[in-house]
Amino acid sequence: MKSKYDYLIVGAGLFGATFAYEMTRRNKKCLVIDKRSHVGGNVYTKSVHGINVHVYGAHIFHTSDETVWKFVNGFARFNGFVNSPIADFNGERYPLPFNMNTFRKLWKDVKTEADARAKIASQTMGYHPETAKNLKEKAISFVGREIYEKLIEGYTEKQWGRPCEELPPFIIERVPLRFTYDNNYFNDAYQGVPVGGYTAMIENMLVGSDVLLGTPYKKFVNKYGSVSNAVIYTGAIDEYFDYRLGKLDFRTLKFETVAMDVADFQGNAVVNYTSKKVPYTRVIEHKHFENARTNVTVVTKEYPAEYSDGCEKFYPVNDEKNERLYAEYAELAKTVKKVYFCGRLGSYKYFDMDDTVKNAADLAEELESN
Repeated sequence: MKSKYDYLIVGAGLFGATFAYEMTRRNKKCLVIDKRSHVGGNVYTKSVHGINVHVYGAHIFHTSDETVWKFVNGFARFNGFVNSPIADFNGERYPLPFNMNTFRKLWKDVKTEADARAKIASQTMGYHPETAKNLKEKAISFVGREIYEKLIEGYTEKQWGRPCEELPPFIIERVPLRFTYDNNYFNDAYQGVPVGGYTAMIENMLVGSDVLLGTPYKKFVNKYGSVSNAVIYTGAIDEYFDYRLGKLDFRTLKFETVAMDVADFQGNAVVNYTSKKVPYTRVIEHKHFENARTNVTVVTKEYPAEYSDGCEKFYPVNDEKNERLYAEYAELAKTVKKVYFCGRLGSYKYFDMDDTVKNAADLAEELESN
């Protein structure tokens, strides 16, 4: 490969595609490589029986940043889908996020906001948010014992493979709690799913860049050497350094996807299964994201698991041990010139999609202004 690029971008997901677009429009030459056989990273969608299937789990774009919203709408038309998941606990179904509809279903004597607040306060077991030592204590201090036991504990322990007493309190801060009759999970000004799926959106963002798929970074470098002035690396930071300081822990997901010869399976895009008795955490019915008019449906069950070689890395395990190890890798990364470690895997941090887009655009602005 003789061509010299301004940027080699490792990863054709949302971060890599955003950065590639921002640099291409600045007349920079970009090469995007990805070990997978497709673009899109974890937001990859593919059409099955006329339904856009979210292959790596449900992704609903949501943001209150108007600049980010206008940016993504430049590559796709978003449909305004509102995420209103349902929680299933041993066959009992409750609206999410936790709101007055949930409280009324749980407690027949709760009729007002004051009733709900009083009920929750009576179940906090003496825990306080500011002194909570783990996720269990933080959750109970927010929502009380009954909601915790029915709708949080089982789901969370399946998701992370650890007792809630061993999980850091900050994880539960992502869970909304409302005292209105509002089943809209995301409290953002804008949300939706791109009509036609995320893959088409990512492909539009990559117009003007060269793209090589099925191309792992190390294999590429060993074959071609340096082909760019700088590298934007969105893979796992410990993998880049061949795990010389040790391996960072990740959680993975295993998906069981089936097509069914029925028009509708569960009547909702997302149903969370919060009982420990059920091995999966949620069931996704993909047609509801875009209201597909088909006589068949496609359903995915998600099974969380410990990461092992050959799996995809989904969630960083941000406990004290892993945060210390990541800090060591971050220091090591400073010794590598012109390589920027980005995104969820490179930063060892979970990002919502709007933050991913903003971070990529901000990095492009920073690099071009220096």
